[in-house]
Amino acid sequence: MNKFNVKGIIFDYGGTLDTNGGHWGAVIWSGYEKYEVPVNLNAFQEAYSYAERQMALQPIIKPDFDFLAVLKAKLNVQFEYLIAAGYELDKTLADKIAFDGYSLAKNTVNQVKPLLISLREKYPIVMVSNFYGNLKSVLADFGILPYFQSVVESAVVGVRKPDPAIYALGVDKLGLPAQEIVVVGDSYSKDMVPAKAVGCQTLWLKGQTWGEDKLQDTSAADQQFTSIFDLIDFV
Repeated sequence: MNKFNVKGIIFDYGGTLDTNGGHWGAVIWSGYEKYEVPVNLNAFQEAYSYAERQMALQPIIKPDFDFLAVLKAKLNVQFEYLIAAGYELDKTLADKIAFDGYSLAKNTVNQVKPLLISLREKYPIVMVSNFYGNLKSVLADFGILPYFQSVVESAVVGVRKPDPAIYALGVDKLGLPAQEIVVVGDSYSKDMVPAKAVGCQTLWLKGQTWGEDKLQDTSAADQQFTSIFDLIDFV
C-alpha cells in the first residue's frame, strides 16, 4: 500500500463508520434471518427499497431522530409493506431488529472514535452522506459530531450521491484543492466514482457487498482496504 498525499479527509457515514463496510440492507436482512421473519430475500429487498423511497419522499424521519428512531421507522415501513403484500408478520420483531442494528452501529462507532480523534488532530475532516435530514442528531447521539468540521447531508443540501455535486460541496467545506483530499467510503458507485469525478483521491472500504459484487471496473478507487481501522496505514 502507498500513503496518500493528504491535507484533508471526507468520510461517508452509513456503511463506512457505523458498520465497517457492511451494507445496511445486508445488516437488516441478517436481523430478519435471526428472528425468523417469514419472508424470502426477494420480498425483503422489495420492502427495503420501498422503505428507502418512502423515507426520501415523505417526512417520516424527523430532524431530532437518533439512529434507533430511524431504524424503527425504516423497519415499520418495511413490515407495513410486507403485511400489505400478504405476509403474516409479528410487528414486535421490527423493533427487535431495529435495536440490534442500533447496537451494532453504536458499538462500531465507539470503536472508531479513537481513530477519528487521531485523524482530527492532523487533518480537517468533513462528512458527506446521503441521509434523511437528521444526521447531526445521529452523530451527536453517538458522540462524534464534534470531530467533523462540517456535515454535508443530502436531505439538507438538496443533492444526493452519486451526483458529484455533493462531493464538490464537501471539497468547498474543506477549502482545499480536491487533489489534496482523500475520500473514504464503502460504496464504489456512490462514493468512489463521484469523488474521483471532482478530482479527489479515493480510498474504497470494500466490505460486505450488496449489489456491487459484480463490478468489472474499479478504476475510480485509487486504493482499497477492508477495515476502517486500517485507515491510519494509508494517511
